[in-house]
Amino acid sequence: MPDLDPVIHAPARLRLVAALAALDDGDRIAFPRLQQLQGLTAGNLGAHLRKLEDAGYVTVEKTHRGRTPTTYVQLTRRGRQALEDHTAALRALLEPVTARAAAGRSEGAA
Repeated sequence: MPDLDPVIHAPARLRLVAALAALDDGDRIAFPRLQQLQGLTAGNLGAHLRKLEDAGYVTVEKTHRGRTPTTYVQLTRRGRQALEDHTAALRALLEPVTARAAAGRSEGAA
């Protein structure tokens, strides 16, 4: 039985990591834009990002654009690898189920 990553497995964090993985390597996204895309409150997003940051899966950079404070979020290489590993574990976990379902469909068609 493959091990699922408990940090990524939470639905909101899985969506966050998947959204960040869609960015090119080294790209980052502003916190408000990520919040808008994910439909989370600022507090909820911040809490999930803290968990991901503690695991080394994202970096959160607080900076300023002019006088305006800005926070950027970026997926780390470790985070990208964790998502790939988690995805592989999910596939391995679900493979027997999909194989049985496919076999059932082909038997029903005969």
